[in-house]
Amino acid sequence: MTNIVLKLSARDLVRADLASCGWAGSDHHLSVVARQLERARAGEVDYLAVCPATDIPVAKGGVDYQVKDGVGTLWQLAVHPALQSCGIGTFLVEAAELRIRSRGLRHAELAVEEHNSRARALYERLGYAAYGRQPDAWDEQAADGSLRHYETICTLMRKDLA
Repeated sequence: MTNIVLKLSARDLVRADLASCGWAGSDHHLSVVARQLERARAGEVDYLAVCPATDIPVAKGGVDYQVKDGVGTLWQLAVHPALQSCGIGTFLVEAAELRIRSRGLRHAELAVEEHNSRARALYERLGYAAYGRQPDAWDEQAADGSLRHYETICTLMRKDLA
């Protein structure tokens, strides 16, 4: 077996990146991300891209500073499916935590769908602890292009960044 080492960097996601982020979700999802980039320009959120030397995103995710006072809330985290379990998710979360700290905040939170045990295991490994659960919902695009309302239950997790 040969190991491949990727040199990764984290930077702000920009609108031009969306054309190469089809792996992250449907056209509808990417239009939602595009709206979040407007919020990033206003300083309400950070939206990150993790890239190898090609500068093409292989992971993306946001930090919302408007959800709860004094907390950076991670959301819409995604790693290219072909590159999962390679440490890129860890790199993304750590880059997001660095952004939170750079704003002088000491707490990070996120919500993970209860059936997503793989993601929850990652967050626990990175020091996040469950503190509750709540319903969540959003519109998602079906294969035929129609939108459907998706409902789920999420575990709420937090980490002290001090």
